[in-house]
Amino acid sequence: MQAFLKLSSAIDFINERIGRWSIWLIFASTLISAINAIVRKLFNIGSNAFLEVQWYLFAASFLIAAGYTLYHGEHVRIDVVAGRFSRRTQAIMECIGFAFLLTPLCLVIIYLSWPFFVNGYVTGEMSNNSGGLIRWPVYALIPIGFSLLLLQGLSELIKRIGFLRGVAEDPAAKKTEKTAEEELAEAIRRLAERKTAGPAGTPNATSIKE
Repeated sequence: MQAFLKLSSAIDFINERIGRWSIWLIFASTLISAINAIVRKLFNIGSNAFLEVQWYLFAASFLIAAGYTLYHGEHVRIDVVAGRFSRRTQAIMECIGFAFLLTPLCLVIIYLSWPFFVNGYVTGEMSNNSGGLIRWPVYALIPIGFSLLLLQGLSELIKRIGFLRGVAEDPAAKKTEKTAEEELAEAIRRLAERKTAGPAGTPNATSIKE
């Protein structure tokens, strides 16, 4: 079981890094969109390539970050029924979901999308729009994204089996941890409170006036 848990940790590490870097794809898409709009308004120059690369990047950010989203438990969940059961029962239900719903779905989509990507790559399929981009890179995002999601599903399944066997912590516990944004907000709040209190916790002039 420990070997499987190490595999799970490796998958978590990969999706964590990919997910954190995927935010830059959204930034790049936004930047290109802004530049394209400015150039079009000022110089009356437009390009379908600029338009298409925006949705290429936007699609990439969602697809390759799917595993990262699952790792952090941010996919849409319906807990009206599951929330009534004990945590062990919930873990069993999650195992069934990962094994018999998520895994087959990912395998089918990978199986169907791979020939689609290969055909686009071999034929050098181009966009139908004038000046558009080559298509195979965006086709490749489908099997890549669902492969990462499949791996994360395997990782989540391993962690829940480990939890049920008593050799791993509850994987749902990580959802209670503070995010980087929450930690930053809390640090800013503490700093503001210290400034308001003044040195050694004594009220400053502003506090006295109030």
